[in-house]
Amino acid sequence: MSTATREISFVHAISAAGVMFTLTKNCSLGELANCGCDVSRNGKPGGRGWMWGGCSDDEGFGARISRQYVDALETGQDTRALMNLHNNDAGRQAVKATMRRVCRCHGLSQSCSMQTCWMQLAEFRDVGNYLKVKHDQAQKLEMDKRRVRAGNSADNRDALADAFSSIARTDLIYLEDSPDYCVRNLSLGLYGTEERECLQNGDSLSQWERRSCRRLCHECGLRVEQRRVETSSSCNCKFNWCCNVTCDTCTQVTIKHVCTRKHGGHWQHRRKNRGNKSVR
Repeated sequence: MSTATREISFVHAISAAGVMFTLTKNCSLGELANCGCDVSRNGKPGGRGWMWGGCSDDEGFGARISRQYVDALETGQDTRALMNLHNNDAGRQAVKATMRRVCRCHGLSQSCSMQTCWMQLAEFRDVGNYLKVKHDQAQKLEMDKRRVRAGNSADNRDALADAFSSIARTDLIYLEDSPDYCVRNLSLGLYGTEERECLQNGDSLSQWERRSCRRLCHECGLRVEQRRVETSSSCNCKFNWCCNVTCDTCTQVTIKHVCTRKHGGHWQHRRKNRGNKSVR
């Protein structure tokens, strides 16, 4: 967390979003004493054939408390602190942007002549997917270093204001290029992807899991090696009176898939072009 990469921007955004999401959801469920549903628009017309009603999730309360507690962790006045605060806010904007309108029909014989509608949080997975797109589109913030080096606090504030002025609240920003996560670099706490296990087969795997080997191995210039692993464990245990337990030893063979270097040991590393954008 000491860096200012696009991955850290995502961590800040989804953490702030998670706090806001949980608080908002708990309010609607009646699990917190000092909040509940947002009924401020109930009874007002919302559009043709529908009006506000029901129990809208109070995202305003969740955002407010998230801002008080999460943003309070940023005590600095430097560019990195401002970046973190911006990304925290982008996370909360993601929760708001993914909310959906849910309606219930009213009328004789379910004719749906009138609908009552309320706003509901999306699944948090939808918030995560939204922020993943923002992560891929994150913009690199580059300061006017001459103005910052001048040492005048007013100039510094103006330089920061200029740099942030063209960035939308929903966009993620970062200051430093990401390290190469494919390559082992213990000084940065990176273990690389060589010898990492990936998921290859299985009917229960999600679409994301099925791409595991491609992401960890192929995109880092590694190949997938299949390995047979034998594990021994106790089985067929019996209790004998009195008083001991006897067991057999059973061996199970499992197949694992591991990222390894291509033949000859040559590191053929290729990464997808992220298309970084700079904001001046």
